[in-house]
Amino acid sequence: MIDPRLQQALDGERDPATLPAELREAYARLAGAVRMLAAVPRLSVADRVMAEIQGSPSRRVMRWWTRPRDFTVRLRPAWTLAIAAVLGAVLLLPMGPDSGTPLPGASEGVAQFVGHFPGARSVEVVGSFNDWSRGALALRDENHDGIWHGAAVLPAGQHEYMFVVDGDRWVADPLAGRYVDDGFGAGRENALLIVRPAGEGNAR
Repeated sequence: MIDPRLQQALDGERDPATLPAELREAYARLAGAVRMLAAVPRLSVADRVMAEIQGSPSRRVMRWWTRPRDFTVRLRPAWTLAIAAVLGAVLLLPMGPDSGTPLPGASEGVAQFVGHFPGARSVEVVGSFNDWSRGALALRDENHDGIWHGAAVLPAGQHEYMFVVDGDRWVADPLAGRYVDDGFGAGRENALLIVRPAGEGNAR
């Protein structure tokens, strides 16, 4: 609490010379502080807002870009696993120098898939190499000419496969040349693919 006599002197209600010695020193310090504050230009909230709005666009952009911000990234467990799997695949599979196809290892080969499906909206390959799972190997038709193609690195050996057209039509590759019974009867067959190790040539 400020001494009432000191307060009176600061308010101009009392002659500072009548203050005791110990209060005159405090009065001098406070009076100096008052003079310093009086010399500082006063800006209202409205003045500061208008100055901010009327600043140049480049300064506003710079202030926005350099202003510190707090943010939190929250990922659901399923998304975290999916992102980790994708990053792992990108980091672990060496890429070819031009086509973007992963380079096969010593006991692997590159399988080329080609199918003619005019008017199809999507074509993918499922087989024993991906546990007949949908969405693992989609083919592309960049020229929109009905020729769908794609490539995958597979372990050397025999693999059964089929094309899935438009998500619901399962078709054995008519160009495979080799077929095996699908095990479900009714004379249905799966196409058969033989993958040679990379040093021995492409899959056929």
